[in-house]
Amino acid sequence: MRYMLLIYTNEQARSAMSAEEQQSAFAQARAIIDEATRQGVFRAADPLQPASTATTVRKEDGKVIVTDGPFAETKEQLGGYFILDCKDLDEALEWAAKMPLSCGGGTGCIEVRPIHEMPARIE
Repeated sequence: MRYMLLIYTNEQARSAMSAEEQQSAFAQARAIIDEATRQGVFRAADPLQPASTATTVRKEDGKVIVTDGPFAETKEQLGGYFILDCKDLDEALEWAAKMPLSCGGGTGCIEVRPIHEMPARIE
């Protein structure tokens, strides 16, 4: 089953990191990608641009409303994701525990969610 590991970090803390600290955090993430690839569970991973670059789309009373920025103000922002193909939730949680939260200044969390598989398209 595929799981998405959503990485939430504090963008202010991340922007305050030195170049060496940022490089170290990137190297830690790269090592996890390499390990997950070797074990055959890696499917995708990407960091996201800052929440200030987000655009939110909502519908209210049938009308589409587009606003700049994230949906809600929070201390932690979605900073990136991993998609891993794990045998079960326990394995996905083991991978989440390996994720470096130093990319957000040592704060943050990993939300682990199973991906609802869509049925194949029938033509």
